[in-house]
Amino acid sequence: MTTAAPRFPAARYGKRLSRAAELGAAAGLDALLITPGPDLRYLTGSRAASFERLTCLVIPTDGSTPSVVVPRLELASLRESAIGELALPVHDWVDGQDPYAVVRELVPAATAVAVAEAMPALHLVPLTDRFGTAPSLATAVIRELRMVKDEDEIAALRRAGAAIDRVHARMGEWLRPGRTEAEVAADITAAIVEEGHTEADFVIVGSGPHGADPHHEVSDRVVEAGDIVVVDIGGPVEPGYYSDSTRTYSLGDPDPEIAARIAILEQAQRAAVEAVRPGVRAEAVDAAARDVLTAAGYGEVFVHRTGHGIGLSVHEEPYIVAGNDDELRPGMAFSIEPGIYFRGEWGARIEDIVVVTEDGCEPMNRQPHGLTVLPGTDA
Repeated sequence: MTTAAPRFPAARYGKRLSRAAELGAAAGLDALLITPGPDLRYLTGSRAASFERLTCLVIPTDGSTPSVVVPRLELASLRESAIGELALPVHDWVDGQDPYAVVRELVPAATAVAVAEAMPALHLVPLTDRFGTAPSLATAVIRELRMVKDEDEIAALRRAGAAIDRVHARMGEWLRPGRTEAEVAADITAAIVEEGHTEADFVIVGSGPHGADPHHEVSDRVVEAGDIVVVDIGGPVEPGYYSDSTRTYSLGDPDPEIAARIAILEQAQRAAVEAVRPGVRAEAVDAAARDVLTAAGYGEVFVHRTGHGIGLSVHEEPYIVAGNDDELRPGMAFSIEPGIYFRGEWGARIEDIVVVTEDGCEPMNRQPHGLTVLPGTDA
């Protein structure tokens, strides 16, 4: 007996589809074309994968009913979605038929269409041919829906945050001198699933000089006593919402100068969290962290944005970066993760997910933020 994959009630997806059509119409679009990926999952609950055969949700913006074009052999991929409960028309096709022509026939008068940003070029090009013009991206429409989370989405982010906190709380079980980064990462990967995620989406264990590479993953480097180690980990919890949390560890008592620098990093992360509230621009949160580090002389070694949105994707809108003048709104969820990186020596990063509230923000992560000292021996 199979159990349907968890998702929200069908009515929730119905409201999202209606709102997407309204926003599309306001943007001057005739239709939205959404292929498998986070946008399709957000709008219908479908976990269908993207293949060379076209699956496409067609949303007319004139208020008529959305429909789905899907290969007949992939019909089962829609069963766990809300498409059936919402009674959306399904147009299945078989090899030898032209699914792009089917899409065109569903919105025959459409001249301005937009596509999901995850649509592969192998589908985009034939659709361009059928419509006679290159579609625009639907990102500006869909972002307005996905950026602001509802209470059920926030509850899922809380579960994800608590689950990844439990993994960080166990780091002393695996992170010790004499083990390779890859060995430590394998144990972390298993624990991420043990603690409630459906999978480990990413595991970064950056020890010693590898910590100075923000996107280092793992290697066969043996962790040594005295190392500073950056551990950045995350994964999804049902129904598909992600955790993402970074903490920095010291194997044995750290050099006092290193400890002092990481204490300033902790101040920068806290300043950014305290800057979050409705009406504040995203770039101001980035500046709050960056100003602390720049004043201490570490602005040049903070080499990335302060944060990124999170939800059904690990990285999504809003981005907490200089130049983003989006005003924060209650329900927006994003990371706050300043870091400092000394090439060839060591690095450090502190990351929480926060959700904007009516008067500030709610952190999804509760583990201590300062440098965590673990035993510096392999005993």
